[in-house]
Amino acid sequence: MKLFYHPDQERHAPPTFLLRGRPVDSPEGPVRAELLTRGLASMGLAMTPPTEVDSGRLRDRLARIHAPRYLDFLETIHARWCELPDAAEIVAPNVHPCGGGHHYPRHPVGLVGWHMHDMACPMTADSFSGILASAASAEAAADAVLIGEPAAYALCRPPGHHAGPERAGGFCFLNNSALAATVLRESYERVAILDVDLHHGNGTQDIFYDRGDVWTGSLHADPADFYPFFWGGADEHGEGEGQGANVNLPLPLGSDGATFLATLDRLIEALDAFRPQALVVALGLDAHKDDPLAGLALETDDFTALGRRLAALALPTVLVQEGGYPTEHLGNNLAAFLGGYTAA
Repeated sequence: MKLFYHPDQERHAPPTFLLRGRPVDSPEGPVRAELLTRGLASMGLAMTPPTEVDSGRLRDRLARIHAPRYLDFLETIHARWCELPDAAEIVAPNVHPCGGGHHYPRHPVGLVGWHMHDMACPMTADSFSGILASAASAEAAADAVLIGEPAAYALCRPPGHHAGPERAGGFCFLNNSALAATVLRESYERVAILDVDLHHGNGTQDIFYDRGDVWTGSLHADPADFYPFFWGGADEHGEGEGQGANVNLPLPLGSDGATFLATLDRLIEALDAFRPQALVVALGLDAHKDDPLAGLALETDDFTALGRRLAALALPTVLVQEGGYPTEHLGNNLAAFLGGYTAA
């Protein structure tokens, strides 16, 4: 299996984010990549950087899933923000168009509120470079599968599955899993995204909600009690051509590995009915019981079982790293997953 990571991802290093009204150290920083890399090294695995980080091809592919004005916002907002009098060095919203706004703003403060749906996506001067490097890593893994690799892994941080067509949220800016699916669609008519992160992939759902060529399925902590709160219910099935191509299976808070894996089996049944030709796995490791954002209670061995189940699908597969935050277990959880995946 080929594994991809670009070191420029380290350039996105937000110091804090707002949690329950308090500024706290951000768990989504370069240390995540360090811990995940240790897990790979324990298996004798090494990563390859993408050959390009900012290419016209990547920009074209991103424009298929994100609005042009949103991509422009991500690239230019920090410079525009810093021109404001008395502005902080970190871009963060202080106003939101709750209930839906009627007018797209011109002022940077309004733009930040429009395009960031929560307080978990602060941007520094170097953030956009890191965000692009994360997307380029997902693109490289998908390209590897297109040319014949049976599976490839992308270590992506910041993650992506909360990023919608023109919204950032939940540490996510560009939707890496949606990008990987977009690349696979260049050769495959039916592509599935299977999201096993602790949190519902609301951005991925929004991108493909009215499409029937990309199936999206997610099991996650019940959003009635957990982030992202407003998306991820079992009654969200898609619309238009996408009717029936979106499946959510929420789990009660604190669910253990046995419950998680039994629910995964149900989700795989729905995936099989779609008859996908290729697969993207939105790989969250934050369902572990000791994750800083814990809402479920998986053990490390449960990730081995997860890897085996997904490998048994025997589809061309891109594994895209989503959540999983710093603990002593993080690298071991990734090694357990890949060990199960490659042994199947």
